[in-house]
Amino acid sequence: MANMAVHVVDRVWLTGDHTNHQARRVGDDRWVVSYLRGRAFSTEQAAAAIQAADAAQWLAELAERVGLTALEVLGLIALEHPWDSGPGRRRPNRRSGRNRS
Repeated sequence: MANMAVHVVDRVWLTGDHTNHQARRVGDDRWVVSYLRGRAFSTEQAAAAIQAADAAQWLAELAERVGLTALEVLGLIALEHPWDSGPGRRRPNRRSGRNRS
């Protein structure tokens, strides 16, 4: 996965490497995030929100490579079931539940 560092600028701003979104400190361990307006977060939560924004940008770049948007990729991942078998995937034991007498 791409590097998603969060940077603290002047002890007042949190920024990411791949997004223009940021968090601004508004009090003692309270932050507001540019895309989550009207809510206050802890430092840990605000950093996670910036990392999520970075991840969304990274996902958008990957999705574009296959001709989709980030929302389309997320929707398909959520809706489509993976194949029942494949590398690293075990098939369900069809004998389970049967009486072995």
